Amino acid sequence: MPASLRWPSRDGPDRLVPRAFSPWSPMILEGVVTTVSPEGTVNVAPMGPLVPADGPLERFSLRPFRTARTYANLKAHGEGVLHVTDDVLLLARAALGPVEAPLQPATHVRGWVLRDSCRYYEFRVTACDDRQERARFEVEVVHAGWVRDFFGFNRAKHAVLEAAILATRLELLPLADVEAEFRKFAVVVEKTGGAPEREALALLQAHLDRALAR
Repeated sequence: MPASLRWPSRDGPDRLVPRAFSPWSPMILEGVVTTVSPEGTVNVAPMGPLVPADGPLERFSLRPFRTARTYANLKAHGEGVLHVTDDVLLLARAALGPVEAPLQPATHVRGWVLRDSCRYYEFRVTACDDRQERARFEVEVVHAGWVRDFFGFNRAKHAVLEAAILATRLELLPLADVEAEFRKFAVVVEKTGGAPEREALALLQAHLDRALAR
């Protein structure tokens, strides 16, 4: 990805509270997190937690901005569910705003599981550092479940994922550069994608077009 499209740092170095987990080698896993508000409303949000690069997924870090609904929900109720999914249409919709999706109750936390995820991890917050604009929650997995097999590597799905990430950064990135990247994504989706991928990219393209028209 061009340097101009890299995610700008807005909050400085991450800080951990003293009781955070011991250091471990992290990588970013793109997924979907469901949390619950004090009123019981379910929020579905795409998120890239820091997870162990090797070994079982027994703990990870979530880094929502303090303006995000996920942050407010986890501060009020420190439980949720992380989902691994290949449903890029859901990812695109969730990136653009509130979304409804088929859910079922979690079994070990007060939360909700996406019925069409591939696998999921019910978690509880063990530590939080919200002194910066971007908070950091350390969480532990209390239950893991499997729903269906992951589809596998597909260039169209990955292109939509990248487009969805850029679509959430339009106020921070040069729109001309984003538009150029979207043209590349469109070629990949047309060559290797199916109907869900085309629909997802069309939603994201419409979002970008509205920004360009302003």
